[in-house]
Amino acid sequence: MKSSLANYHTSALRDPVILAVLEEMNARRKRPDASAFEGPGAPDPELFADYGFSIHPEQGDLIYLLCRAMKATRVVDFATSVGMSAIYFAAAMRDNGGGQVVGAELVSAKAATAYRNLAAAGLDAYVDIRIGDARETLKEVGGPVDFVLIDGWPLAEGPTLARQVVEIMAPQLRVGGYVLNDNAEPDFLDYIRDPANGFISVTLPIKRGTELAVKIA
Repeated sequence: MKSSLANYHTSALRDPVILAVLEEMNARRKRPDASAFEGPGAPDPELFADYGFSIHPEQGDLIYLLCRAMKATRVVDFATSVGMSAIYFAAAMRDNGGGQVVGAELVSAKAATAYRNLAAAGLDAYVDIRIGDARETLKEVGGPVDFVLIDGWPLAEGPTLARQVVEIMAPQLRVGGYVLNDNAEPDFLDYIRDPANGFISVTLPIKRGTELAVKIA
């Protein structure tokens, strides 16, 4: 498919500088060969520092629209990777008049790439990427959270990172706040769909299936 800014004419974002950065990032989008994920256990994320496992533009537009609508000022971006989702979040913070994106990224090389992409878009001042294990770095993000993206790396065994991170973030998320999940991990869905946990959710026909939840209690 030919890449051009025309592909973004329906984007909620209208800043040509940001759109140009997103276009370039999408043009560089690549995935490793399937063989890289073969074998026992989960692959080492450090081996994929040159790959950006990023959200799709439709998911980014949804993030931007919802953050603008709710006038979000504190959001969490897990995992930040090369900064695609952080750009959509940060654009909303800027256009809402101010706010902070708290990013979480395990691979320091990816965090450095994300900061370069954010700087190119003129949005780096709105983002704090915490490098390390999100189960530690996101335990306290500084106040009530409006929106959380959960798009984590697979683990070899036990609860998924998506499940573990949503359990960490749920108490910090304000009532009316959103959680967007990219990979539909079964144990994440079990948590978010259990009425006892205070959420309602819907599966959206975006990418492989994007789960959008709102905290109601």
